[in-house]
Amino acid sequence: MTRPDNAKIAITGATGRIGGRIARRVAAAGAAQRMAVPRPDRAPQLPGATTARCAYGDRDAARALEGIEVLFMISAPESPDRLSRHLSFVDAAAEAGVRHVVYLSFFGAAPDAVFTLARDHWATEEHIRDSGLSFTFLRDNLYADFMPALVGQDGVIRGPAGEGRAAVVAQDDIADAATQVLLNATGHEGRTYDMTGPRSLSMAEIAAILSETTGRSITYQPETVEDAYRSRASYGAPDWQVDAWVSTYTAIAAGQLDGVSDDVPRLTGHAATPLADVVP
Repeated sequence: MTRPDNAKIAITGATGRIGGRIARRVAAAGAAQRMAVPRPDRAPQLPGATTARCAYGDRDAARALEGIEVLFMISAPESPDRLSRHLSFVDAAAEAGVRHVVYLSFFGAAPDAVFTLARDHWATEEHIRDSGLSFTFLRDNLYADFMPALVGQDGVIRGPAGEGRAAVVAQDDIADAATQVLLNATGHEGRTYDMTGPRSLSMAEIAAILSETTGRSITYQPETVEDAYRSRASYGAPDWQVDAWVSTYTAIAAGQLDGVSDDVPRLTGHAATPLADVVP
């Protein structure tokens, strides 16, 4: 830890897109916080914030969380051992005496979810439940901010999503909701919230919105599952990663990312942000 603090809130992932947004909002609310991050030198400089070196899977992680009452736990970067690192970190939080964990999970997390990584989120949720820690789960849909990254250089989104839909959600909305929960954790104990945008969109509709907002001609071209694996083989990614990429689309096709929740407006006090207002 860089210096003693009186923080009761800890934020993981404060050097990233979601955690950084939350850290800035917590600071703006005037609350003390500890940013628990692998690289404290990369953490934002914020009023009322201190830093502590903390990496998932480290045996010293509990030390970085001592004195913390409410912990925001973002999911670790995708890797073959991500689940084991999640479970280890939950154990560290319990060892440190953390009272409440706010975990950023995934929409439709379940042991048999089509999206492979949603199964890891479900297992993490279950471990948090079994740990005895108080909890709130924020299950985010696909990030609206990420939709432009699905577009190939030729202006085509390709994937086996069929005519399925996803209620893509803005990262700013997730941060707004998470901040409200962190600042009033006792009011959200044992709750699971679905973080969605205001509409469920097909991939063709997403392509049309991206076309309108960017001025490019963007289309959606459905693939078969077999074609999806073949088209991604050139990246040289490990099998588990390719499975995750492809199952993002097959989960959409299966209807597992469809459905609009009112949890974002109820938590934040404002309407969920449409995709057109998120992308440049």
